[in-house]
Amino acid sequence: MRFNYPPDGVSQIIASRWKIGATIALAVLLFFALLILLPLADGIVLGLVFAYIARPIQVKFGKYRKIGALVASLCIFVPIIFIIGAGIVEILNQFSWFIENQASVMNGILEFIHSLQIPDAYVERLNNAIWNLFTSLLPAFGSIGLIAYAQSIGLFVINFLISIFFCYFLLADGDRLYCAFLGVIPGDYQPVVNRYAAHLDLILKGVFIGNAYSALIVSVTSVFVFYAFGFTHVLALATLIFIASVIPLFAGYMVLVPLAIVRYFDQGVESASLFFIVSSLVIYGPPELILRPYLTSLKSKIHPMLLMLAFLGGAFVGGIAGFFAAPILLGALVAAYRVYQEQIHPEMVARADPDLWNPAESCRTD
Repeated sequence: MRFNYPPDGVSQIIASRWKIGATIALAVLLFFALLILLPLADGIVLGLVFAYIARPIQVKFGKYRKIGALVASLCIFVPIIFIIGAGIVEILNQFSWFIENQASVMNGILEFIHSLQIPDAYVERLNNAIWNLFTSLLPAFGSIGLIAYAQSIGLFVINFLISIFFCYFLLADGDRLYCAFLGVIPGDYQPVVNRYAAHLDLILKGVFIGNAYSALIVSVTSVFVFYAFGFTHVLALATLIFIASVIPLFAGYMVLVPLAIVRYFDQGVESASLFFIVSSLVIYGPPELILRPYLTSLKSKIHPMLLMLAFLGGAFVGGIAGFFAAPILLGALVAAYRVYQEQIHPEMVARADPDLWNPAESCRTD
């Protein structure tokens, strides 16, 4: 009598050896692809963020996706190049000048401290602290090689150009790319994956679109305000306003308050008060009173403290790419949690955010 025993694990592995080999080969190829694309991570992540910011403009063009993608990309990159990009260049130039003229800067700071009529004991401590700063820490920054500095600048320019093209192609062909990805997923899992994509899309819109549009308008408006009040390095200040406004719980007041204090010592209390009041009303009035209420439907419903930690922690770990990639990873985790809650509590689907849309609709219309 012959018994039919179920196949053991080794027999199953031998029978599936070609599938296992193909999977290992695919994993190795993906690993090397990631290594190749890692230096371009800044451009890829920035392109994804810019695509999210520009998508509301591209949607207005309906079926004319190519034209809409081009116009939307221009609407985002033109102000970034002329204000943010020029401001970053100006900041780098000022930093280079600061490194090259440390002695004059230190003397100016010491003269300013002596003019404040601070008690001698505190003046001596401040002098020692400033002396240690300029004699130990700053020379370390100044010793950075020019070749490495030029390489970092060149890589940044390349990544920025990549972000432009990546943003355009995501806007123009992003729906087809998602449909191709969804077609690889087994049919039983497609509804869950599609629901997850819907939650993630809503979260990322809330994280990037509202903050980015507000920060862009604030930075553009600040250029005219700073120019009207006679500030130097206007583009650099506008860039600082943009950076401070894009991070949750931060605000451009972290730039306006120091400027008002400097203006107080330079021109008096009336001029400083006038600048602070006008800049607050003109720079922050339209975004806070008009734009943010309009974008309330795009909010991510993630606590601002978590977003702030994600932005800052990602910047410390991964630079520019980490600055935006960390909130994306946080949004991915939150989206997974929400889909999980809907799976174990089906009644939550009916109470879901009304702004959730079905990303697979484009797959049926293409």
